[in-house]
Amino acid sequence: MLKIYDYTKMPVVDVVNDILVDASKRGASDIHFDPMENHMKIRIRIDGQLVDYADVPNEIKKNLITRIKIISGMNITESRLPQDGAIKATLQGLPLDLRVSCLPTNEGEKIVIRILDYSMSLSGIESLGFSEQNYRKVLEMVNIPNGIILVTGATGTGKSTTVYSMLQRLNKEDTNIITVEDPIEMNIEGINQVQTNSEIGLTFANALRSILRQDPNVIMIGEIRDTETAQIAVRASITGHIVLSTLHTNDALTTIERLLDMEVQRYLLASALEGIISQKLARKLCPHCKKLRPTNEYEKDLFKKVLKKDIDQIYSNDGCDECTNGYLGRIAIHEVLLINQEIRDAISSNVRKDALRSLVYKSGVTTLLQDGLEKVLAGQTTLEEILKIVELEDDEKEEAFATMDEIDDNNISFQPANTNISVNNNNFNRSSSDLINDSNQQLDYLENYINNGLQ
Repeated sequence: MLKIYDYTKMPVVDVVNDILVDASKRGASDIHFDPMENHMKIRIRIDGQLVDYADVPNEIKKNLITRIKIISGMNITESRLPQDGAIKATLQGLPLDLRVSCLPTNEGEKIVIRILDYSMSLSGIESLGFSEQNYRKVLEMVNIPNGIILVTGATGTGKSTTVYSMLQRLNKEDTNIITVEDPIEMNIEGINQVQTNSEIGLTFANALRSILRQDPNVIMIGEIRDTETAQIAVRASITGHIVLSTLHTNDALTTIERLLDMEVQRYLLASALEGIISQKLARKLCPHCKKLRPTNEYEKDLFKKVLKKDIDQIYSNDGCDECTNGYLGRIAIHEVLLINQEIRDAISSNVRKDALRSLVYKSGVTTLLQDGLEKVLAGQTTLEEILKIVELEDDEKEEAFATMDEIDDNNISFQPANTNISVNNNNFNRSSSDLINDSNQQLDYLENYINNGLQ
């Protein structure tokens, strides 16, 4: 239900303050101000989903945008170019740290405000939802004397939160930690943080060269974006430094491939790379209204194939006054890879991709799918959420959802579109007449993804 403001009686200053405070209290991660022909729509992102919040009439729109630009330090006379700003203030007793982006569109300026929440980072690694096995691997990573550790995932999957939690654990009196970030998202006492500024030539690569002359023990790079930064980071990690960074890849194998594509030499990567943490965020079930339901035949077979468990009941979402459609907050699912000697040898000797995949996923790695299903069994999220975010092929997702929707006691039918699939680097075409109609065969594809990788 939309929130109603009386713009004739309520000053724009108070409207903006109320929007910022209310969105933060609701647990929103972003506030969108979308200009339209007849009005401006305000939406907030809660648990990864955008929901309508309020409408602003056109006669108020310009004043509201101007107010946001003033308090975020933007140029109010410039409306033709994108601008970035920040707001750090205490409103109605609530401390706020916000990042503001302004973008000119055909209907006017669109503003997006990112609400930064450091509570998870400050709570430590143990609060990030790692399974016991993955938690032990992460602790082993942060105790290495030197090497590079990468946290990977798409934008908005909590990479920075994980990196900051690791920095908090490494932040000791006898350790010199230097970071280079764009932007600095969280000020940490005892850590030297550098903000990049490309306009004056202070890039990640240039800052890294200077940082190496500052006697660091630990270096954190906000993001590896280019070849030069990747090469310097890897070289820094083999000269006695711990290097933490993030990368936009989906899993451990594609992370290795991306670094090689960035022209990092194989022998250096094999020597330097210590661990990869891949993660995604799934909506978390509301503890107040989640309910058990019986599993259908497809779901029973899925859990049996993936986790080797017989499952008769799983939790599903319901909905109550405390949550949004049965979900409240988000939880991370992880894939944590510790690099062993066998994987190092494979990287340096340029083995085939399918062989490297086999080594990675047979080294005791819990895949994103496996970790997600374990969290389904724990009542933390739903199977639907996991199937939305896990990196299966599009046709597999369609078939999985079709199965869940259309299942009849003994009959399952799939109708996905024609598609090309590559399995172990051998391409073949699947027409609609070739598609799998038997649920057990379809589950073999999921199992193949887990054991050998399906791309």
